[in-house]
Amino acid sequence: MGAYEEIKARVDNDGVEYIYAMFVEMHGRACAKLVPVEALEGLMANGAGFAGFASGPMGQDPSSPDMLCIPDPSTYTQLPWQPNVAAMQCDPTVEGVRWPYAPRIILRNALDQLAARDLVMKTGVEAEYSLVVKNDDGSISVADDRDVDVLPCYDAKGLTRMLPHLTDVSKNLNAMGWGNYANDHEDANGQFEQNWQYADAMTTADRLILFRLMIHTMAQRDGRYATFMPKPFANKAGNGLHAHISLWNQADEPLFIGGDEPDPKGLGLSEMAYHFAGGLIAHATSLVAVACPIVNSYKRMGVGAPTSGATWAPAYAAFGGNNRTQMIRVPEPDRLEVRLGDGAANPYLMFAAMLACGMDGVDNQTDPGEVNTANLFTLPAEEVAARGIVTLPPTLMHAADNLVENDVIAAGLGDTPTGPYSHYFAKTKRAEFLAHHHEVTTGEVAQYLTLF
Repeated sequence: MGAYEEIKARVDNDGVEYIYAMFVEMHGRACAKLVPVEALEGLMANGAGFAGFASGPMGQDPSSPDMLCIPDPSTYTQLPWQPNVAAMQCDPTVEGVRWPYAPRIILRNALDQLAARDLVMKTGVEAEYSLVVKNDDGSISVADDRDVDVLPCYDAKGLTRMLPHLTDVSKNLNAMGWGNYANDHEDANGQFEQNWQYADAMTTADRLILFRLMIHTMAQRDGRYATFMPKPFANKAGNGLHAHISLWNQADEPLFIGGDEPDPKGLGLSEMAYHFAGGLIAHATSLVAVACPIVNSYKRMGVGAPTSGATWAPAYAAFGGNNRTQMIRVPEPDRLEVRLGDGAANPYLMFAAMLACGMDGVDNQTDPGEVNTANLFTLPAEEVAARGIVTLPPTLMHAADNLVENDVIAAGLGDTPTGPYSHYFAKTKRAEFLAHHHEVTTGEVAQYLTLF
């Protein structure tokens, strides 16, 4: 049975009338065409056409030929919140060739190279989001006006007030076969996290894009806004995207669990896992540009604790056990929890960049350093420096400057007709930083208007 026949059978069985042919651009924004099932055969054979320049940073201009986005049949998913619609993630091509500016293509190429080494990358994510409402003056407030506790994390009352939303999301996750296993109120007022099972890196990235679309849609139907913005409120914890990473072989055997070899760091990991962590730490000051890719990201990182008492965002490239104050946490001896990413991260690019950094560590047997057990949120900066722990960049501009100099991530994200994709990414992000930097804010006016 061919791809068209397979999807046609599923469409008929599910009662689906329309298909979202989806892809994402650099920022991770979901783009789609709504294709009626009567046109399914053409979609599967030829893809859906898009003017790439109009969708966002995709390496095109108005004179460029169309992108034809070819559906990946393995991603077919009926949308439980809109059951007459199914979605398929697509691989963008231009004139018959995989388009190297497309984030899904970038990750696909990286995973193909990994497969040539008999390896598989598996990932899970913790996708935090906030439910808000817009006020008449354009500002935002927490959607639940009773959610005002100073320590709201895990609050049963706050969880209960949002039970209709949370349980609907949980049912949808399970209906799609993702395996929802936990739902909780997070550390900021109006902030939630809903977890599903880990999978191979491409599947997890595809699912995160669909998860974000689902959360936005369901919030809108309830008269709210959902945001994955890293720092929507200055005085509350921000929205992270912690990534749990492990490597497996093609026989589906885990490779990060320690065996009989000596383990002087005592975390139960294999040498490969320690070296992978070492690579992440060695390249962290560049990797952060991809994992924390917007101006607002750096208002979440490296700042004082909000009213709840903890920021949860790493300020330093550190490594250790079950310690949430550092960049890499080891919750169990089978994976690394990389706490660097935030809600703005494009998962395809983030996973590809993390893979490049980690495998560089494996290939060069990079030591991640001493296991950190200190509370890095309170440890004095001079003590952090004395321990050889590197501070992460303070702004997107600093991070983008570091990224341009990083050959490992450049290789991991691949080349384009105009040079390394990482340079194209950094150029876009520098422009984004300067656009915000050139704005005169109300805070500046308040501080400086009559100061001199």
